[in-house]
Amino acid sequence: MALSDFIPEDGQRRIAQAITDAERRTTGEICVHATPHCREADPVTAAIATFDRLQLYRTQRRNAVLIYVAYTDRQLAIVGDQGINDAVAEGYWDDVVAALLQRLRAGRPVDGLCEAIHTLGERLHDIFPAERNDINELSNEITYED
Repeated sequence: MALSDFIPEDGQRRIAQAITDAERRTTGEICVHATPHCREADPVTAAIATFDRLQLYRTQRRNAVLIYVAYTDRQLAIVGDQGINDAVAEGYWDDVVAALLQRLRAGRPVDGLCEAIHTLGERLHDIFPAERNDINELSNEITYED
């Protein structure tokens, strides 16, 4: 199954816009990565490997968050970089993961991802509020591998 079968192009644009909107209120960076299959024993391990492979740790404040979705395998994880992990308790993203899983199971991936991005943006705003000269360090487009 191709990415466009899981998230149509108009949905991909909605997700990229949701990221843009969320990042206006924070110096944090939000990324979405989709793949049909989880190549690791668990989605968190796969998300961490993807985070490293995409070099999301290269942000100035180490405050990137990755939403990892292995859609055919129905696996999901959200992982944050060191700057975020140092500022939040373990399990900080669990309710976001639960809400997103609910939307994915209901066949509403775009709505679920946009809601998750909004929630992440609000939380990142609390920890890393926007600064005047902040730049967008990472692409807002969904990354994909098959």
